[in-house]
Amino acid sequence: MAAGTSAAPRGGFTKGNTDRVKEILSWYESDNPGVKTNLARLMNAGRLGGTGKFVILPVDQGFEHGPARSFAVNPAGYDPNYHFEMALAAGCNAYAAPLGFIEAAAARHAGEIPLILKMNNHDGLHDEKDPLPSVTASVSDALRLGCVAIGFTIYPGSAQAQTMYEQLREAAEEAKACGLAVVVWSYPRGTSLSKEGETALDVAAYAAHIAAELGAHIIKVKLPTDHLELPEAKKVYEKVNVPRATLAERVRHVVQATFDGHRIVIFSGGPKKDSDDAVFDEARAIRDGGGFGSIIGRNSFQRPREHALKFLETIMKIYAGELT
Repeated sequence: MAAGTSAAPRGGFTKGNTDRVKEILSWYESDNPGVKTNLARLMNAGRLGGTGKFVILPVDQGFEHGPARSFAVNPAGYDPNYHFEMALAAGCNAYAAPLGFIEAAAARHAGEIPLILKMNNHDGLHDEKDPLPSVTASVSDALRLGCVAIGFTIYPGSAQAQTMYEQLREAAEEAKACGLAVVVWSYPRGTSLSKEGETALDVAAYAAHIAAELGAHIIKVKLPTDHLELPEAKKVYEKVNVPRATLAERVRHVVQATFDGHRIVIFSGGPKKDSDDAVFDEARAIRDGGGFGSIIGRNSFQRPREHALKFLETIMKIYAGELT
């Protein structure tokens, strides 16, 4: 590992900010010391502390997909404390979850790992084509529970998108005033997009840019394919020959779309894959494309605990440059 980027003990914090952390913090010129402190806490926590890379454990799938779909394959996951302890044992930068899951075990793990409160959620009982998640928690909840950031989902492409943008603006304004960072899940979806278009390169880059324009400090998007969805955008991509043949090239373009790479962009792990190597190859592409890391839920907690810990350790070694 390069000098000045040594990792902190798992669950702990580095002593002072590395040059890389200072560089990233400098991108957020309008933010107050509280926000920058909490961004630094995220970057300095866990095994990757100080490197500017992230592996975050998100567990909002119980709300989003249902408990059996999420946890029956590994029943230990029904217990919210299980996920706190996995994130700690693995050395994740943070743990993200909706209100109830964080409330269930936040006190016993106070100060042990940065927390991100997922403020809005969408259930699968009424899976409309143009989703509008419900706001299920508040900035006050995040402060009460000791969180460093709020999380908020938007669905660019949904007929309800403008409502989500306005809700996010209000939540982000309040969070920043209170010194909390803002993490935005930006997932294109809606009747105006094909299923293939939800992960198209042009759409993914557009979604990441929208999140940046709405004031996100950290942006979570899905890995892009080489498909191009929007006719007018496709003309430009083909005319200027935007590189998109490899996943690393596509990651680089999505990161570029967030103010020329001056926002933190992390990528979703997606549905559980049976092959560990497939996820490791994605992590290498994210690293090589200049991405900042992964936020991996189902591919972590749907594996048995010891398998999951080894799996996450390998991903962190890839991001730390310890594995090619």
